[in-house]
Amino acid sequence: MKAVLMGLWLGLFAALAFPAPAALAEEDSLSPLEQILEQLELYGFLETRVGARTQSDPEEKGLSVAETRLQLEAFTSTENVDFKFRGDLRGDVVADCTAYETREAWMFSRPYDFLDIKAGRQILTWGTGGLVFLNDLFPKDWQSFFIGRDAEYLKAPSTSIKVGVFSDFANVDLVYTPKFESDRYINGEYISYWSAARQKLLGNDNVLRTDTPDRWFEDDEFAARVYRNIDDYELALYFYRGFWKSPNGTNAKGESTFPEMNAYGGSIRGAVGPGIGNLEFVYYDSPESHGGENPSVRNSEMRYLVGYTQEAWKDFNVNVQYYVEQMCDYAEYRKGLSIGEPRDEFRHVLTVQLTQLLMSQNLTLALDTYYSPSDNDAYLRPNISYKVSDKTTVGLGANVFTGESKHTFFGQFEKNTNIYTSLRYSF
Repeated sequence: MKAVLMGLWLGLFAALAFPAPAALAEEDSLSPLEQILEQLELYGFLETRVGARTQSDPEEKGLSVAETRLQLEAFTSTENVDFKFRGDLRGDVVADCTAYETREAWMFSRPYDFLDIKAGRQILTWGTGGLVFLNDLFPKDWQSFFIGRDAEYLKAPSTSIKVGVFSDFANVDLVYTPKFESDRYINGEYISYWSAARQKLLGNDNVLRTDTPDRWFEDDEFAARVYRNIDDYELALYFYRGFWKSPNGTNAKGESTFPEMNAYGGSIRGAVGPGIGNLEFVYYDSPESHGGENPSVRNSEMRYLVGYTQEAWKDFNVNVQYYVEQMCDYAEYRKGLSIGEPRDEFRHVLTVQLTQLLMSQNLTLALDTYYSPSDNDAYLRPNISYKVSDKTTVGLGANVFTGESKHTFFGQFEKNTNIYTSLRYSF
C-alpha cells in the first residue's frame, strides 16, 4: 500500500511537470523558462511586531512577541501549470533565533475539466467553523495565534498533494501528506502551559518533550472530502486517517506522543433567514485508547458545532457559534485516572466574532470571544488594524485569558495575557 501511494505521489508530480503532447503542440514559440519569467509576479512585506505580558509569569519572558519578518512571494504560470512560492525570514528576540520558513511552494495544474492537481508546500483548509476546527485536521499554529501574530499564521503549511475531482453528482477532494505534520501546539517555548503529569505550570525551561511520528510514507496522513450543493445548501462528508494533531498520549519514557486517530464527519451550510447557518459534527476514533481503558491515550470523542453569520448592518458582521466536545467511554476514563482533576464528559464553548469596517474600509475593528460555561474560562482577542496607505498598515491587539482553574484550556494561559502592536510595509 505504501509503495502504491508513493508511486501515485511521484506520478502526479510528473503529470504536473510534463504536460501532455497535445498541450505542448498548442504552446507558442516561447520556451517554458521564458513563459515563467514573462508571467512572474513578485510581492512581499516587511513587518515588525512587539508584544508584552500584562502580568508576571515566572515561566516565561516578559515579552510575548518581538520579531521582524520579511516575506517574499512569487507567482508565475505557463499554459498548463501555475507555480507559487511564499517564504518568511524572521528575526525572533523571544526565541533568540533567526528562522526561515517556506509557507508555500506548489505547482497547480488542471489537466482535464474534471480534475485539479496541486502538489507541494501548501496551506489547506475545509469545514464550516469560524476559528473552530472539527473536520479541518490540517496543521494549525496555536503558538502564533496566542502571542499575537497575524491571524493568517494560525493555519500552518504542510507538504501534501491535493487532487480535486468534479462531477454533476458530487465533488471529491483527496489530500495525501507523506509525513505527519503536527499542529504547532503550546509547548512552553512562547506560552506556559499546565502539565497534568507534574500538576503545575511549565514554560520555556521545561519545553514539552515529544515523540513525533516522522517517517516518510510510513507516518503519513490521508484526508478526503465529498461535497455537493443542493439548492442553496452545501453538504459535505469528511474522512481523515492519521494521528492526533497535538500530543494526546504518553509513552514509557514520559514523552508526549501523537496516537493514531481516524475521523469521520459531516457538515451543512446555507441560507438561514438573512444570514448563513452551519452545522458540523465529527467522530474522532482513538483506537489506541482501547475503549477508554488505556489511560495514557486520549479517548475517542464526538464534537458538534452550530453557527450563524449575518451582516447586522453595513460593514458589521456577527458570527455566533456553539461548540461541544463529548468524551466517549467516560466511565472507563474516570476509572483509569490516577492524578489530577478529571475532565468533564462534555465541554461547552460559546464563540462570538464581531468585525466592523470603517473609514472606507481602511479601519478594521475586530473582537473574537470564546467562553466556556463548563470550564468557567474565557479567551478574548480584540484587534484594531488601520491602513495608513496602500502600502502601510498599523495594528494593535491583545490576547486575554481568564479562568477559575489552572487546569482548564483557557485558564492555564491566564498569565500569558498580552498586548501587542505591529507595523507592516507591503511591496
